[in-house]
Amino acid sequence: MSILDRLSRLLRANVNDLISKAEDPGKIIEQALRDMRAAYAEARSEVADAMSQNAKLEREANTNRRMAAEYEKKAEEALRSGSEELAREALRRSQNAKDLAAGFEEQLQVQSSTVEQLKTQLRALEAKIDEMESKKSLLAARQKTAQAGATLDRVSGFDKAGGAMDAFEEMEQKVSGMEDRNRAMQDLRKENDFDAQLKDLGRTQALDDAMAALKAKVQGEGGGTGGS
Repeated sequence: MSILDRLSRLLRANVNDLISKAEDPGKIIEQALRDMRAAYAEARSEVADAMSQNAKLEREANTNRRMAAEYEKKAEEALRSGSEELAREALRRSQNAKDLAAGFEEQLQVQSSTVEQLKTQLRALEAKIDEMESKKSLLAARQKTAQAGATLDRVSGFDKAGGAMDAFEEMEQKVSGMEDRNRAMQDLRKENDFDAQLKDLGRTQALDDAMAALKAKVQGEGGGTGGS
């Protein structure tokens, strides 16, 4: 995992923790910068360790190349002196040293590539820190402006007027509700009066009918009496 990948994970963890606690943006920026500076110090240490390992690999490769050359020279000397067995052993050791030198050189190439990548990441991290440092004051100013705007909204006449208008509208709705209720009650009373009138009319009609029947009966009785 690269330095920037680890830094990204660290920043996300710390910043998300601050956001979850509803911290202000200024604190989040400061925490991010602290994390980046700490990561930069760690990255510099890693680059230094990698460069130190580079130097060690190079020394080992040079040492084994030198030993290979020395054993090869001794093999020649032994062969000239007529000691073929000693010459063979010297050649074997020379070949071993050459193999080791080749292995260290191969590892040195890989390590050198790693060092260059680390240096590139370190420069990118340094540039990112410089960028955030330069933006920090701007972000702080923007934050203050936003906070001032929020404060202005809370204490402005528009906000107070809005509250008064809300109260007025609420009262208007209550009055309208009372008026609607009164109209409904009046309508109910009218309906009740109408029903009462109909009922009275029915009673009057019944009374008239009863009176007419009674008159007819009386007249009939009177007529009958007069005829006898």
